Amino acid sequence: MNTMAIFKMPKAVSITGRSSTITNSFVNSIIPCVSPTEKQLGECLKILGLDPEDLRCAYCGDKSTEWDHLRPIVENKKPTGYITDIYNLVPSCGKCNQSKGNKYWKDWINSNAKCSPKSRGKTDVNQRIGRLEKYEKWKSVTRINLKNIVGKELWSQHWANCGRLHDVMKEAQVLADQVKERIQAHMDLEDSH
Repeated sequence: MNTMAIFKMPKAVSITGRSSTITNSFVNSIIPCVSPTEKQLGECLKILGLDPEDLRCAYCGDKSTEWDHLRPIVENKKPTGYITDIYNLVPSCGKCNQSKGNKYWKDWINSNAKCSPKSRGKTDVNQRIGRLEKYEKWKSVTRINLKNIVGKELWSQHWANCGRLHDVMKEAQVLADQVKERIQAHMDLEDSH
């Protein structure tokens, strides 16, 4: 056996590669979070056909590890107007949550996206879609016009702060590239001796 076949080099990380994390933080920091009542949570699980004693992912049926926004709260680097409440959350596994990202659940669930239920060979996807459609209709969820609520000036200040952080990240990446080049040159010199 070729032992090199078991080795996989970790992916290189860049500072600017984390820009979506910064943007998501700026969105999540302003989105209201409304905790459900016990009755609402019970109704949620009933509609989705899930057992609270053995909570499973609403998308694929694997063990649930987190709650995912059914309707994305970030789109095109801005808030969509949906908030974090039980009417917009479903139990999810990490694979589904990461794979779905900010895509509309119905477009994603039947897609060939990496780690989507379809691409992982889940056989009950249509049954899950039916439950999720019913869940989506459970309560009319409206988008909130966040900008109108806070006002143009405060809204602009918030997103200007986000823009400044992105600019600093780009500057930091240029410097990090220079540092890495010098370290690599030093290592190459050491190897040649």
